[in-house]
Formats: sequence, C-alpha cells, structure tokens
Amino acid sequence: MTGAAVVAAARGWLGTPYAHGASVRGAGTDCLGLIRGVWREVVGPEVGTVPRYTPDWGEAQGTEVLWDAALRLMVPVTGPGPGRVLLFRMRAGAVAKHLGIETGTGRFIHAWQGHGVVESALSGPWARRVVARFAYPGIGED
Repeated sequence: MTGAAVVAAARGWLGTPYAHGASVRGAGTDCLGLIRGVWREVVGPEVGTVPRYTPDWGEAQGTEVLWDAALRLMVPVTGPGPGRVLLFRMRAGAVAKHLGIETGTGRFIHAWQGHGVVESALSGPWARRVVARFAYPGIGED
C-alpha cells in the first residue's frame, strides 16, 4: 500500500456527516473515526483501541491520550507526504485532539464538527497547529 491509497480511501469519506464517536463511511464519523475507518480500509482490522473521548478529553490531567494512542498504533514520521496522519493541537498549551490525513497537495482531509468530512487547505493557521505526523503501519514510513 502507498500514501496515495490512503488518500484515495480518505476521499471516499468526503461528505460523511459529523457524528461524535462514530466511524461509518457515509453515515457519520468524527476525526478519530475517520482515521479508524481508513485504517480498516487500507491496513485491515483494528488492532487496538483508543478511549472514547469527550470535549475536555485529557485536558484536566494534561494527558496526551490521542498522541499516546497514535504512538502505540502508528509509525511516527518527520516530514509531510500523502497519506500521513496529522495530529493537531488546537490551542497553545492544550492537549492535541484533532486528526486529519494529508493529501500531499497542501491539503488535508478531516472530520470537522458542523462540516462533516471535508478537504481543507493546510494553510498557515492549520499548519501551525500540527504537532506530529504518523504513517499507517507499512504505508509511507520514513
């Protein structure tokens, strides 16, 4: 598999409505559900779990729940590329808790509350929030 295959799978989720805690293409997903759904399509059955999250997920304890799960299940990478999973910190000092998939064209695909699964420009405001990049196991690793 390649990063292009990851992007193609992610694009198949475009237009899926936002639904917190869901991961069903065409029916509903959140940002984590998108990453999980693409995993099932390009890697295979899910091998681990990420705790269900709430809007204040990890903030009270300052725990990087999502980052820790990504480190357990994916491969950290250093540079941009198609199919890379992006981890975002939405506010300085807050825990990282948004995910997207880089398309390799200065854009990324993500599930965004109020918008569903969309492809957005990885413009300055978004790019500044990226704190880590990961590859699905066996796909596009550094």
